[in-house]
Amino acid sequence: MTNDSGISSVLHIQNVSAGYDQKTILNSVDLDIRKGEFFGLIGLNGAGKTTLIKTILGLRSPQAGEIKVFGQNNASMDAKRHMAYLPERFDPPWFLTGFEFLKFSLRMYRQHYNEAQIIEAAEKLALDKAALGMRVQSYSKGMRQKLGLLGTVLTGCDFLMLDEPMSGLDPLARTLVKDMLNDAKNKNHTIFLSSHILADLDEICDRIAILYEGTIRYVGTPAELKSRTSSENLERSFLEYIENREYA
Repeated sequence: MTNDSGISSVLHIQNVSAGYDQKTILNSVDLDIRKGEFFGLIGLNGAGKTTLIKTILGLRSPQAGEIKVFGQNNASMDAKRHMAYLPERFDPPWFLTGFEFLKFSLRMYRQHYNEAQIIEAAEKLALDKAALGMRVQSYSKGMRQKLGLLGTVLTGCDFLMLDEPMSGLDPLARTLVKDMLNDAKNKNHTIFLSSHILADLDEICDRIAILYEGTIRYVGTPAELKSRTSSENLERSFLEYIENREYA
């Protein structure tokens, strides 16, 4: 599928409204994410970010509109086989070791389990072989987050969806995660992530979208947003943008 500019779209959202219990959270959302790009979603708590992500994943049905992933209805198996998702609150089964969890994740996507490759990938996140051999119940929040990211990236899926992937990570771990995600992007994976750490999005995203009160208010590069608000800081630029409606 291509957007109006003729650019190939991995994700195409057209006039989507969604919510729960008869309450509308998202209102007429339109969005296109291009193949191979790093796309960030930002918004205040309660803006509808999690609802949008769940709707894209097919975990919630839209009240109106359509969502397509690689040209297929997002709820179809043809679409879902392209997607891997890391939730904000990632709690793997406590009784599994890191190795066992990754083996399970790869089998879900019919990927070959190669322990040497897994160890090599884990070491890029400062997770060693000994840590992968431990039960997940002994992991810190940061270790669980790294394990979840490994389980997502190693699936080899074309479209990676990450909800607050930097949550609970110290500055070193955040740098390692960004390096791994940039490596995935360089291998032509498309990455969609939400985050409250706007400095990270400013650093790594090709484009961002602002979701405010259930609608998309801005889509463009971080640099364009900062230029529009005459700010060098993406966080301040975001806040100024949503407070001054004349920008929208």
